[in-house]
Formats: sequence, C-alpha cells, structure tokens
Amino acid sequence: IKRQNRRVKRQKEQMMEENEQLNEAKELLDSHLNETIDKELSPADLAQHLKTLKKHDEELFGEYLEKLNPEILGDVAIEMPDHMLKDVIEQLPNDKIIEAIEELESDDAAELLEYIEEIDEQKAKELFDGLDKDDQEEILRIRSYDEGEAGAFMQTELFSAHIDEQLKTAVERLRREKEEGKLENVSQLFITDKKGVLLHAVPLEDLILFDFNQTLREIIAKSEEDKYKPHVAVDNEPIETVVETVENYDMNSIAVVDSKGYLLGRITTDDIHDFIQESATEQIYNLAGVYDEAEEEDTSLVKATRARAVWLLINLFTALISSSIIGLFDETIASYVALAVLMPIVASMGGNTGTQALTVTVRRLTLGEIEFKNAANALKREVGIALINGLTFAFLMGIIAAIWFNRPMLGVVIGASMLINLFFAGFFGTLIPLSLKKFDIDPAVGSAVLLTTVTDTVGFFSFLGLAKWILL
Repeated sequence: IKRQNRRVKRQKEQMMEENEQLNEAKELLDSHLNETIDKELSPADLAQHLKTLKKHDEELFGEYLEKLNPEILGDVAIEMPDHMLKDVIEQLPNDKIIEAIEELESDDAAELLEYIEEIDEQKAKELFDGLDKDDQEEILRIRSYDEGEAGAFMQTELFSAHIDEQLKTAVERLRREKEEGKLENVSQLFITDKKGVLLHAVPLEDLILFDFNQTLREIIAKSEEDKYKPHVAVDNEPIETVVETVENYDMNSIAVVDSKGYLLGRITTDDIHDFIQESATEQIYNLAGVYDEAEEEDTSLVKATRARAVWLLINLFTALISSSIIGLFDETIASYVALAVLMPIVASMGGNTGTQALTVTVRRLTLGEIEFKNAANALKREVGIALINGLTFAFLMGIIAAIWFNRPMLGVVIGASMLINLFFAGFFGTLIPLSLKKFDIDPAVGSAVLLTTVTDTVGFFSFLGLAKWILL
C-alpha cells in the first residue's frame, strides 16, 4: 500500500509539473503574440515553448503554430527539430511558409529550404517555385557551394556603396533599408569600384567622423594608408580558414569575394558561432560513437540504434583482440591471482591518458593549430606529459601494490607496465588523429576505438608479460 501511495504521489507530482510547463508555455506564447511581454522571446525560446505544447497537446500546438506571424515563423522554423518542422510544412499553407522564407536573410532562407528538402523534397520544390526570382537566385547561388566552403555560409544582404558615391547618399540608403527591414546586424560599409570589386571596409562607428558631403573616395584618400583595407573570405575557401581570420582580427562580419575580388556577400559572427557549435557537437558525438544529432530524442529509434550499433560492433572486435592477449597468459593469471585484480588499473590509466591526448589533439586540429607535417612539437609535448604522469603514478601504484599483496616485485611489475602503457597512450593518442587527418578522415571518428585497442593491448601485454618474466 505504501509503495502504491508513493507511486500515485509521484504521478500526481509529474502531472502537476507537466501542467505548469504547459501553462507557462501558453502564457508566454500568448504574451508574445499579443505583444504584452516585457522581454521579447527569441526564435529559440518560441520553438522550445511550441515543443512543450506539442508534447502535451497536439491540437493546441497546431493552433499556436497557425497564429505565428510570417515575420517570425521562418526564424522559429529553423530552430525546430525535424518532426516539428514536418508539422509546419504539413499544417500551414504554402503561401504563409513562402512569405516566412522571404522574410529571412538569404543564408537562413537557403538553410530552411534545405531542412525542408530533407523532409519532403516535393514540398521544398513547391515552396522554392513560389519565391520571387531575386530570392531564388540568391538561394541558388548559396547552395551552389560545397558544404564546407565559405560561400555556403554567406548572406547576400549587406551595406555597400560605390567609391565615388557621397557618404550622405549611402547613409540615407542604409537608413531606408533598415526601416524596411532589408538589413540587419550591419557593422561595416563595404566600398567597391564600378565593376563591384571590393576596395575598402569601413566600420559604421567611423562614418560619423567624416564629412557627409564628401565622396567616399575623398574620405579614403584622407585616411591612413591601409587603414580600411578589408579582410576577406574567398568564396571557395574552407570555412575553417574564415573562422580563424574572424577570430584573429575580432571581426563582426567578413566580406566574401570571388577569385577576382568581386563582392558577393558577407559572413556574420552568428554564422561563425553556429558553425563552431555544430562542429563541436559533431565531434563530441563522433568521439562517443553515437548519432550526431543535437537532440537525440528527435532522432528515429531505428536510425540512432543502427548508428550506435556500428561502433559497438567495431568495439566488440577490438575487445576480442584485447581478450586474446589475456588468453595468451591464462596460466600466468591462474598462478598469480593478484594479476587479475590489478590488470584493469593498468588499462584504465592508459585509456584515460590516451583520451586526454586525443581530445587535445582533435581540438587543435579543428582550430588549425597543428598539421601532420609540423606535429613533432605536439607529439613531444603529449608524450612528455604522459611520461611525467607515468612516472608519478607508476611509483604510487607500485608502492600500493607492494603493500597490498606484500610482494615488492609485484609493485615493480605494475609500475613498469603503467609507465610503458602511459607512454604509448600519449604517443598514439596524438598520432592516431593526426594520421586520420592526413588521409582526410575526420579525426573524431574512429580515433577513440583505435586508441582503446592500443591502450588495452599494450597494457595487458606489458603487465602480464612482465609478470611472467619477473614473478614466475
């Protein structure tokens, strides 16, 4: 009876909590729609509240979805997981979705259409055909680039002016386009020649210092040489290079040009931030050998299970290799039972040391700080750290083992084995991701499995081999 009462109590508490979440989501959405909320909700907040509604009340979710204005609908849709975006394209009329796409900046519009295409290719085609020609051309231009190229991340909306244009004319155009909602997050004026080749990039904060009646050519001529020389991203260069440039020069946005210098668009810091976050998330999932989705709860059970099973199968074969090493010394273990007790310690310490080296190396590769050809310093550093830690913990564990089992030579065996394993862990924890990168394989994928095989094999073989040689 007590267990039943506790169960009923937990169920009531859970229902109350769910009702509170539902009511809070409804209240905040109503406040946003009626424009009575003190603090404006971000698209991510709105998507989260809609997700709460969908979880508890599908009908209510559909009602609030229809109430969203096209001005915010596109931004919210980008933040939605696939199963909610599917509801959007199934429940809302095409005209409203098309209007929402047109309200987005070009890079976001291309991204949303790509998401929709992954769910329903025919629906994506219908929506694309409904856009005006200018929007279609911008989206096609962005989508013509490969996924990892700078052009795929650019937006075509920017503040630019001809070099012989008066500053006041350019500023008036900026004011007009800001009022019409055509430009957002403007931080620079890009100055071009008659052909559209980028010449200069002037921060907005500097514009107020100039004579508005002068032309931009006159203003630049009076400025320090190269003061407004632009840092640019070539449209087909890797996005990782662009990220490095933006970080090195602490930029709010960077111009995107083609190989001849023609201004094509810009990449803003929010796009850089999104790329870094997605890359970090992908690497975390790859290192763990799981499906690389930001929210696994939204991934189909079969798909997620299959993705994990592949790595588990690989891990099974590597575990068999380690087990076969142990099998070679079955008589040694049978003669000296203490070895079975201490054996996991050697493998565990090696595994952790290798993972530390692996994580640091993968991160430095991602940031472009090291490459295979100049990785000697990184290798020396990680091996040195592993050896220092190896000496420290080998000495500590040797004393513990000698006292624990009252066998001094057992302490020597485990200490020597731990030192050997930590050396190889640091070495291969650095070498494996560097080698994978060398062969254009994502270093985050498979590194952990290969490293585990090395540390387990070396750890077991060195420990049991030394034990057979010294103790028996």
